[in-house]
Amino acid sequence: VQLQASGGGLVQAGGSLRLSCAASGPTFSSGTMGWFRQGPGKEREFVAAIRWSGTSTHYADSVKGRFTISRESAKNTVYLQMNSLKPEDTAVYYCAAAPKRIINTAISIQTQYHYWGQGTLVTVSS
Repeated sequence: VQLQASGGGLVQAGGSLRLSCAASGPTFSSGTMGWFRQGPGKEREFVAAIRWSGTSTHYADSVKGRFTISRESAKNTVYLQMNSLKPEDTAVYYCAAAPKRIINTAISIQTQYHYWGQGTLVTVSS
């Protein structure tokens, strides 16, 4: 499985961006897709996740109400719509995939995801 993330860029605080993650190779009807981010001088952290079946979504508290994760099965693509962006959202955003369903309590754990994209940089100016 190869993941290609795109859509990053420079945006002013309060603005919006939509990130895309295109998956190629085998995809997993029962798998999980996630977005993580790593800000300057910070460790990589969980942002959001979605079951490939689309049955449930999960968000970090810091992005709830502002970010929306979705997927388009026909295109093997997962999106992260980011609204009301803040300077603290500045980070390299990575998409990740797991070939199996991850239980809710483990969905934010990076080691649950087997495949990672290359990252796309989001910069939010104040």
